[in-house]
Amino acid sequence: MRFNRLFVAGALSAVAAFSAFASGLQEVRVAAKPDSPAPRLGLADAPSKADGAVRLATYNVLNLFDEHDNPALEGRFDDMHSSREGLRAKPDEQLKAVAEAIRRLNADIIGLQEIESFDALEAFNAEYLSDMGYAFVTSIDVGQERGIEQGVLSRFPIREARVWPNMPLGGVHPEKYGNSENWYAGEPIAYRRSPLYVRVEIPSEGADGRFDLELFVIHQKSGYHASYWREAESRGLVNLINHRLQQNPDAHIAVLGDFNAMPSAESIRTYIDDGGLVLTMDSHGTGAENNPTHESDRAIDFIFVNDNLEQRLVPKSAFVLGTPLRPSGSDYRTTPAPEGYAADHLPVAIDFFPRGE
Repeated sequence: MRFNRLFVAGALSAVAAFSAFASGLQEVRVAAKPDSPAPRLGLADAPSKADGAVRLATYNVLNLFDEHDNPALEGRFDDMHSSREGLRAKPDEQLKAVAEAIRRLNADIIGLQEIESFDALEAFNAEYLSDMGYAFVTSIDVGQERGIEQGVLSRFPIREARVWPNMPLGGVHPEKYGNSENWYAGEPIAYRRSPLYVRVEIPSEGADGRFDLELFVIHQKSGYHASYWREAESRGLVNLINHRLQQNPDAHIAVLGDFNAMPSAESIRTYIDDGGLVLTMDSHGTGAENNPTHESDRAIDFIFVNDNLEQRLVPKSAFVLGTPLRPSGSDYRTTPAPEGYAADHLPVAIDFFPRGE
């Protein structure tokens, strides 16, 4: 296990953060433009939050790269240029679209995937979301070869964050990847995009005046033939969660992010069958299978919670927020992105009550 130093932007105290939140940040909600077409997937507008509820969300924002060169990344992993798209930095119009989606979502805590770096995320937050109250920002480099990692934006203090880069997951990569040679054949299976663990402290009416929310923000391996790798990642994360629960059986834990697998996949079932986690869209929404989160019409972005947190969820509050996507069945390599395009994934959210019994 490797512990990295925590990067946090913002200096609000827990009391100040709660006061700002309670004084009206929950009212910062942007509906879809009246002349906008209905989204192909997801809801046109985010539901209102119940009084006292906190909204938790996940969103793969698709290559949020900045314009600064990282000399450690070159060749096909160059952070400045892509052989297909030219400059890799996310275009301004897409950054604005991501920001609009986040505004409409109005999550209090949001786990993000495909972030280039802490600096890129902090700059995005400062330029496009400065009035949204995300005073706390974290993202930790995990050494992923393409230079992407997970991050968190929060209206509440982030007290702890860590990653497990290259943590062994057991077994070795097979010789074949489908019908092709496996680049990693014979190498030990390990995390390439380590989960990001974050502990957020939320002021509460409980005995100690706070509620700790513990997140594992993940981005599991993509690719149809990489199911064996995702299954190893799931087993590894379940072990980390079980270890955490041994330390604190009362912990409130959520696992959220881009799982790159449908609900019926073994890697997803591992979280339910072996980890005892609850898939919130199934238990507090309209069903994960019925709510695609990717422009390929697949449901692959989820929020799982453990039993402790499940008891605090707002009933039926899980939802997927719609944004402009390419037409169903189109090829992203040849079909231009539509106006207002932010990413190929959609945000997923759930509400919960941090207040004490």
